[in-house]
Amino acid sequence: MTYAVRYYTKTGNTKKLADAIAKELGVEALPITEPVNDAVDILFLGNSYYAFNIDPEVRDFVGSLKKDKVGKIVNFGSAAMLNSTYKKIKAEADKVGVPMDEKEFHYKGEFKMFHKGRPNADDVAAAAQFAKQFK
Repeated sequence: MTYAVRYYTKTGNTKKLADAIAKELGVEALPITEPVNDAVDILFLGNSYYAFNIDPEVRDFVGSLKKDKVGKIVNFGSAAMLNSTYKKIKAEADKVGVPMDEKEFHYKGEFKMFHKGRPNADDVAAAAQFAKQFK
């Protein structure tokens, strides 16, 4: 199995999860500004809601993926108020023909007065544990 980990973050919360997932898989977590140039079986994609939607940079990144380079996407991320971005990411992935795994990792991230101290050590450990099932 081959893996890549890409993430988008404005606060650094999603990067912490990306780093834990990447370490578990033996790869480097990179921001979405780094394209997926080599073919991978699984792309772990970290993102969050910003103003009730995925960021346009995330939408553009998913739109740039090639189905002959990415076997499937595994979604992960955080949001203080909203739940998973899975449906939004899947809608963009469907446009380019890249399948999404049904499993994803999501936690409540810190934002202003909400969920102080998150992600914490338990959240980071849970992200690494989540990644193990794909090995």
